[in-house]
Amino acid sequence: QVQLVESGGGSVQAGGSLRLSCAAPGDIIGRSCVGWFRQAPGPTRERVAAISPDGLLYYADSVKGRFTISKDNAKNTVSLQMSSLKPEDTAMYFCAVSPNGVCYPFWNQFTYGGQGTQVTVSS
Repeated sequence: QVQLVESGGGSVQAGGSLRLSCAAPGDIIGRSCVGWFRQAPGPTRERVAAISPDGLLYYADSVKGRFTISKDNAKNTVSLQMSSLKPEDTAMYFCAVSPNGVCYPFWNQFTYGGQGTQVTVSS
């Protein structure tokens, strides 16, 4: 079992920024697709960004131009820089890892997932 630890969530006003981080053990980050998902109150967990082992980036339309995903293989971390935050970005944010390197669109397709960090954006 791989334990992922998210950090960096918090409360911010609209227009502000936050940086989320996902830490993983060993060298799994370098050989995996890592995705960031979010879940507002309700059943849907949406993928907002993902980064493949060779650095391909994927973003949901709702966050393009505002969120940036990046990784540091040496530190085994993946970050999500969130800028120009909106109240509709309020959600629990989760990272997930797919060790086969495939960036799946859905949460349940990823092998490992974290417990989440809350982001709240006030207007």
